Amino acid sequence: MGGLRVKLFGSASVAMHGQPVKLKPITMTVLIRLIVADGAPVTVDELFKDCWPPADLIVGDYRTQVQKRIHEIRRVLEPERSSESAQESKVLPTQRGRITAYRWAVSRESTDVFQFIELVAQGRRAADEDRIGLLERAMSLWTGQPLLDVADKPWAARLIRQLSGICLAAERELANAYENADRAYDALDAVEALAAKSPHDGDLASWVSRLRTRVQAGPNKLLVREDFTDLKAGVTVMTGDLFAQDDANLVVGFCDTFDTDIDRNIVISQESTQGVMLRQLYNGDRVRLDKELKSALSRTPKIMVESKSAKRRGKLTRYPVGTVATLHHSTRRVFAVAYSRMGNDLMAQSSLSILQASLENLWDAVYRHGQLKPIAMPLIGSGLSRTGATDEELLATIVRTFAASARRHYLGPELRVVIGQPTFDVIRVSEVLRSARAERGNGQQPDQRPEGEA
Repeated sequence: MGGLRVKLFGSASVAMHGQPVKLKPITMTVLIRLIVADGAPVTVDELFKDCWPPADLIVGDYRTQVQKRIHEIRRVLEPERSSESAQESKVLPTQRGRITAYRWAVSRESTDVFQFIELVAQGRRAADEDRIGLLERAMSLWTGQPLLDVADKPWAARLIRQLSGICLAAERELANAYENADRAYDALDAVEALAAKSPHDGDLASWVSRLRTRVQAGPNKLLVREDFTDLKAGVTVMTGDLFAQDDANLVVGFCDTFDTDIDRNIVISQESTQGVMLRQLYNGDRVRLDKELKSALSRTPKIMVESKSAKRRGKLTRYPVGTVATLHHSTRRVFAVAYSRMGNDLMAQSSLSILQASLENLWDAVYRHGQLKPIAMPLIGSGLSRTGATDEELLATIVRTFAASARRHYLGPELRVVIGQPTFDVIRVSEVLRSARAERGNGQQPDQRPEGEA
């Protein structure tokens, strides 16, 4: 029966040598019942009880009803065999005894659901280079709900559950295989489909975030990620373009006067994150950016207004260091956090303690306005703000304050710190992230105990 193909994903159908075979609905149900038995004999009594509607079960000569359906199956699948022939059927051999029984004697490869099971099993045993192809072939067979025509039958429930479980495992196996083969886009598609089926699965959500970050980073970027399972979030440190993180809200550092003038690099450097933001997000329209900042700061108390004679260039109004202006840009937020004081000599000054306090205010604003989206930010404090801290100390401060705040309020699935490759090469990124993840709420390391504790 090499030309026989039985499709049980979606609506059941039968084909011989590529040509569809028509069976009456009750006959198709009998055929599916025999196939589900997977080679085991099914008695006439069982076939009638399992396949006929309850209203028909009072029929007196039910054996004749079953035999008619068996004859129909044999006739369409073995047309060369005469019903009067003494030759035994190769498709549905008869097992005679006190009660007549029939069994499906065709190779499992002829039926898509069993072919699916076998391909997944082969994929799990295969070498890495063959696993993807086998699993993809298996998933291509899944064209609809398995055993759709008999989904309400108790005898079909076990195989339906088995197929559903195998499918879920195969989807995960395939996503892992894609990721291991550096096919990040394919892996992301597969994991997003899994997450859509299980929206409350935190592990899948973290997996999606990790893959999205990997895709955003691109093939030539460096990336380290640490999952903070207690926060249901991950922290990623990567090289790349901050403003290319389209799925994330952004954090940009400012001074207490929220200066934006990048003309001739006198007040704000054109190469700073603020300067790049003005060019990339606002197309150089400083008037528009200043208008949005003014609106975002309208309810923030001012500290003072400098005189023009004291501060000859830039803005004159000062806000408390640590102020966060939330800008609504397209589909995401830009959190402008003032973590330094701009001197009247146009030199910014800050410190690690000021940065930490500013970050605590930032995470509060993210909690209130971030809509639980990923957060992408530069290594703020590393430029001209003169914090006096090393890049490693700055990264540790960012991650630790994020984790401390996220333990109180869920901030989103991922914090993404985007830095330059020279900085990435110097910082012990993995060590910083592991250390921050290991810290408890009181800052104590897991392997430390209070004095006197055994």
